[in-house]
Amino acid sequence: MPHRVAVLALDGLLPFELGIPARILGRSLDPAPGNKGGKLYEVVTCSVRPPGPVRTDSDYAILVEHGPEALATADTVVIPASYELGPVLEEGRLTEELAAALALIRPGTRMVSICTGSYVLAAAGYLDGRPATTHWSSADHFQRLFPQVRVDPDVLFIDDGDVLTSAGVAAGIDLCLHLVRRDHGSAVANEIARRTVVPPHRDGGQAQYIHRPVPEPQFATTTAARAWALGRLDRPILLRDMARQESMSVRTFTRRFREEVGVSPGQWLTQQRVERARHLLESSDLSIDQVARDAGFGTATSLRQHLQAALGVPPTVYRRTFRRASADTP
Repeated sequence: MPHRVAVLALDGLLPFELGIPARILGRSLDPAPGNKGGKLYEVVTCSVRPPGPVRTDSDYAILVEHGPEALATADTVVIPASYELGPVLEEGRLTEELAAALALIRPGTRMVSICTGSYVLAAAGYLDGRPATTHWSSADHFQRLFPQVRVDPDVLFIDDGDVLTSAGVAAGIDLCLHLVRRDHGSAVANEIARRTVVPPHRDGGQAQYIHRPVPEPQFATTTAARAWALGRLDRPILLRDMARQESMSVRTFTRRFREEVGVSPGQWLTQQRVERARHLLESSDLSIDQVARDAGFGTATSLRQHLQAALGVPPTVYRRTFRRASADTP
């Protein structure tokens, strides 16, 4: 059965963010031969009231066909942002209506927020003692209102196991792609990203706010250096070699790279090599030593250290997990 996702539509919602789970999760398809093309997630949208219209922050309402009872059947609940959170935003407490709806959620259900949807999770107690993020412009207020939450305002999203939070708008896409990658592997996530025409992977630890995300025309970019590096991940790549591709000094290249990408060249290279290793572990029978060499880590020990740091599991466990998932698919 598809994993059931309930998206909670609250008055004052942002239509773009409300649609992210349906677009990313709802269109992720099973690649397994026995069930190829089947939906991996069933996404339903629900309200805290009986079915009916829900106000948006735009000049139209959205007709929601499910009431709060849908929350009781969900494996994952997603709470997008809203501009009409009332006492949740002002006092850190749930309204009676919202509290009654959230009480229907089964223990163990995965909880996810997009942008200021994190206020609802915090007010409900899901974030007590946990790391979390929200939109950078709300981070200080969020921390004052919920001092028991460990707020990180500088990341795109935080995965804390059964509770995940993201920053604003596009970071919700990153988080939903991360959920697909976590549940079904990088190949499925990359395919839905390709069909959605978005980057397949922006690491959760990447900075929320890049000062010059789109370089001004008179400035050179680091695009060619990144393309060059991606074509030779299996070989040593020095910072000065990347800078040479753009005819820049190392200092200028490093500064420009961080301005455009949000992380340092070294961090970006490690991210790309981890993604290459994940893909090879999922899709090939190469030995761990060969995966390490092809991904540019050189040795199995280095691969193990980087994969453990990025994903919390060693290569053999990662491969076994996705092989088992594939074998269990009807």
